[in-house]
Amino acid sequence: MESTSRDDVDRRPTGSAVLRESVTETIRRAVFEELAETGFARMSMEAVTRRARVGKAALYRRWPSKEAMVVELVSEAAAEHLPATAGSGSLRDDVERFVRDTMADLRHPLVGRIVPDLVAESARNPSLSAALHEAVLAPRRAAVATVLHQAIDRGELPADIDMGLAVDLFGAPLYFRMLAVGGPTDDAYVARLTRAVLSALAASR
Repeated sequence: MESTSRDDVDRRPTGSAVLRESVTETIRRAVFEELAETGFARMSMEAVTRRARVGKAALYRRWPSKEAMVVELVSEAAAEHLPATAGSGSLRDDVERFVRDTMADLRHPLVGRIVPDLVAESARNPSLSAALHEAVLAPRRAAVATVLHQAIDRGELPADIDMGLAVDLFGAPLYFRMLAVGGPTDDAYVARLTRAVLSALAASR
């Protein structure tokens, strides 16, 4: 059994801090469930309070608006699932790992309903679009770019690739398959997609 030092014990939240963490987690779960069920446009702070069984003050102490609440919670969730940047030493392995990890994330029933809704809403809401791009998309694209730069350093990709296009190619086909058109995503598909992405990356100049 793993030992616990006195410093670890001292750092654990106690009393009101534990309560705040518990309430925040309850709200977080309610926000994602409400987003998946009703979508961003129809979701309201009041609906979240009802689902979480908390007072309005519990939300407004944390966030000034629905948009701020959604952006913060979605960005926190996305940060927990950023693409791995510890290179495997092989671009093929990195691409396959990205594909499998992303597939696992997108198979979550809430994610599969929330992401398309937020993408659609962003097209109508410039403020939401800008906030999600900065908080969610930019860190994810930066992580993919790190993996690609490692491949360039190993000589697996040309140094003059179009980095923006290469980042797009890394994930876009999979997102389109899983969130738009559907279809099998078995091991055979993973192998075909990995080969296709590698070929496209090599040509992305």
